[in-house]
Amino acid sequence: GVTASQPEHSAENPAPSAPLARRLRRIAHLDMDAFFASVELLRYPQLKGLPVVIGGGRRKVDELLLRGPDGTAERERRFIPVEDFPLLKDYVGRGVITTATYPARQFGVGSAMGMMKAAKLCPQAIVLPVDFEEVRRFSRLFKSTITEIAPVMQDRGVDEVYIDFTDVPGGQREGGRVLARLIKKSIFERTGLTCSIGVAPNRLLAKMASEFNKPNGISIVYEEDLQGKIWPLNVRKINGIGPKAGEKLARLGIETIGQLAAQDEQWLMGHFGKSTGAWMHRVAWGRDDSPVVTESEPVSMSRETTFERDLHAVRDKAELGRIFTDLCQRVAQDLQRKGYVGKTIGIKLRYDDFKTATRDHTLPAPTDDAATIRHTAGLCLKRVPLDRRLRLLGVRVGALVRLSDHLASAGEPPCAGPGTARHPDPHTAPLF
Repeated sequence: GVTASQPEHSAENPAPSAPLARRLRRIAHLDMDAFFASVELLRYPQLKGLPVVIGGGRRKVDELLLRGPDGTAERERRFIPVEDFPLLKDYVGRGVITTATYPARQFGVGSAMGMMKAAKLCPQAIVLPVDFEEVRRFSRLFKSTITEIAPVMQDRGVDEVYIDFTDVPGGQREGGRVLARLIKKSIFERTGLTCSIGVAPNRLLAKMASEFNKPNGISIVYEEDLQGKIWPLNVRKINGIGPKAGEKLARLGIETIGQLAAQDEQWLMGHFGKSTGAWMHRVAWGRDDSPVVTESEPVSMSRETTFERDLHAVRDKAELGRIFTDLCQRVAQDLQRKGYVGKTIGIKLRYDDFKTATRDHTLPAPTDDAATIRHTAGLCLKRVPLDRRLRLLGVRVGALVRLSDHLASAGEPPCAGPGTARHPDPHTAPLF
């Protein structure tokens, strides 16, 4: 877990020579500031300082904005007056906010919020669609900038990473502040974007620390800061304690991490189960041994879509069938492109009352075949009620293994995988 403080050195107790000196474990969590919005502000600097939200479905007005009045896919900096941008108050349709600029956040607007709810809080906000291609390009750029300086980096999504500072030059100086400054400066020079970095003895504390000085800040946390900086925080600041666990802890009179740390481990196990209770006790005391893994294997791949209007399983069967088949094909393409096969096929439905249903089915052998995924997902659909209208549909393939590893270890072909017999036409699968 967290390393103990180093001993005092004196003439009688000299410090060990540099190669033998025990280095403090220093782990950083780097989070790009309002990443999706910041990428757009590079394209439209006239929007800096204004409330801007990114998200929702692409509309005709967005096509005009991104492609230009002549319909060409122009990417040069055509100046658009601020008053010509679409406003959130005029947004109609489904969708959630991907991110918002800090001026928009001051009105209570935040990521994962519904667009219509956000429009009530900040009607004057400018709304822009997500340009995934551009976001991914900047994501690759900032990550390659980091690994040139500190090679041990764990990817945690499009806009955040963990970095092991421990053995990197400057990673120990001022608790990691020197190296954090260099990384921030290098990212800004390469991309024009800012980030926030927290450096701590482990990933758990680094993640919390990166929130302390947002945006564009550096926060350094040492082991001895646990009581002063970490314990006063709400338990929800712990990565892994979600809304339900947070509510249950609040009902038990536990709202801060310090209050959680004060509880007996056995008592926590009694209320939350053996493994969760033990984990809660451990993280409340700032203990986390998890390494920074440079290349983590994906557990699953999925595709889902929220409909523009609620769809009915019977009346909108043709449209649902088309969407369902498309999702299965896209998941299969993702698997094939990245070289994975999976055994567990699952579906996710969200009804018009926002309740969610999931079902899955495990195949005898892994697959990356669209028709097999479509057929198996169709079987899963038979096990969910379809009497309510649907607002979201998703398909997932889990229990992933690399295709090369599977072929080498099993000595058997993947289920309906490349070069083997395919499943019958996917449209014969039940429902939709």
